[in-house]
Amino acid sequence: MTKIPPPADWRAANRANWDERVPIHVSGDFYDVPGFVAGKDPLRAFELAEVGDVTGRTLLHLQCHIGLDTLSWARRGATVTGLDFSAPAVEAAGGLAERIGATTARFVTSDVYDAVDALDKQTFDIVYTGLGALCWLPDIDRWARTAAELVAPGGFLYLAEFHPFSDVLAEDGLTVESDYFQREPFVWDEPGTYADLNAATTANLTVEWQHGIGEVVSALTAAGLRLEFLHEHDFTLFPRFPVLQPGNGYRFPPGHPRVPLIYSLRAVKPV
Repeated sequence: MTKIPPPADWRAANRANWDERVPIHVSGDFYDVPGFVAGKDPLRAFELAEVGDVTGRTLLHLQCHIGLDTLSWARRGATVTGLDFSAPAVEAAGGLAERIGATTARFVTSDVYDAVDALDKQTFDIVYTGLGALCWLPDIDRWARTAAELVAPGGFLYLAEFHPFSDVLAEDGLTVESDYFQREPFVWDEPGTYADLNAATTANLTVEWQHGIGEVVSALTAAGLRLEFLHEHDFTLFPRFPVLQPGNGYRFPPGHPRVPLIYSLRAVKPV
């Protein structure tokens, strides 16, 4: 992490970063687009169990990137809308929808905070947000209000996210190094991408924020949603720390004290 002040336009910096990485993600092994087109399902087992049957339901995926998770819900019977602020990502997602014949899918280019107007105030049975989304947003209360407005009465918001506690650990995964309660932005200036650490890139500046679980839950309930569950999981999706071992995700080895690495929640909008 580079100790430099955030740019005046954090959104433009983040968008440039994501725009540049879209072709790397589409063509690389990490997302395995050919495997997805052939039928591979990238959704995690706990998400499928916690969201439940989506047949015949409308589903909005906020911050959908290139749309693999979005289109996986379409394959399971939902009428899906994906929304992302990166136009190249939305274009890639639309191309993938055509390739797999997902006629019930559409993708919209919009900042998440502008989603209500971008979607003409449409509401959805399910509003879904996947892993690695909230860190790009400075105002979690505004996000919660936006998401709640997009949920139809009787519908729910489902969130799966990397656990903020893991952000306090040092790179070795063994010691506490960072402040869980830091709310000032983190500014990073790093080449490559999590999908290809050695990729040649030029738009390398990003701005991110940390949101504690208490803040997320409080924001959602203040926005009028009723929490049904909050689950914490002892695994993650990639070897974030060298001590983690593969096996149904990446986990701490047997006998090692565990900490939560992912959390998920579902919050209903009362009728």
